[in-house]
Amino acid sequence: MKDMEKIEPIVYDRILLTIDADDPDANTKALRYAVTQAKEFNAELGVCSVLEGSDINIYDSLTPKKLDAKRTALNQVIEKYVEQARSFGIDKVTAMTSEGGDIDDEILDTIIPKFNPDLLVCGADKDGEHHFYSISVKLAKKAKISVIVVR
Repeated sequence: MKDMEKIEPIVYDRILLTIDADDPDANTKALRYAVTQAKEFNAELGVCSVLEGSDINIYDSLTPKKLDAKRTALNQVIEKYVEQARSFGIDKVTAMTSEGGDIDDEILDTIIPKFNPDLLVCGADKDGEHHFYSISVKLAKKAKISVIVVR
């Protein structure tokens, strides 16, 4: 029998949690997983969401107050999860948002290169009918890092 290589544990230094502002149940499950891993590995946790292009109609884009209100609402959602992570004992937490375009493209092309995580954590609906489910699948297929989709 050949000598088996020693198996080294996987260690995560930077974990990115994606948040869907419209799906608090999936977010809570994904948050629980992400903070557990962040605590286990003493990893930095990024919490991100995208203000998708389809949420910004032409009227909103021409009305700064409307656009600012949408940004503020998204930031408030993100901040709620950041605070929950901190109350769980995660000291290194970073909030991130992006806007425009497709959610998966924004996460893959903008947020991941900026934060440089080694693990991406996403939530998924039980029934798979919510639009973010397909986003999680796309991220799992396209990302060059490990992706966990939490049910």
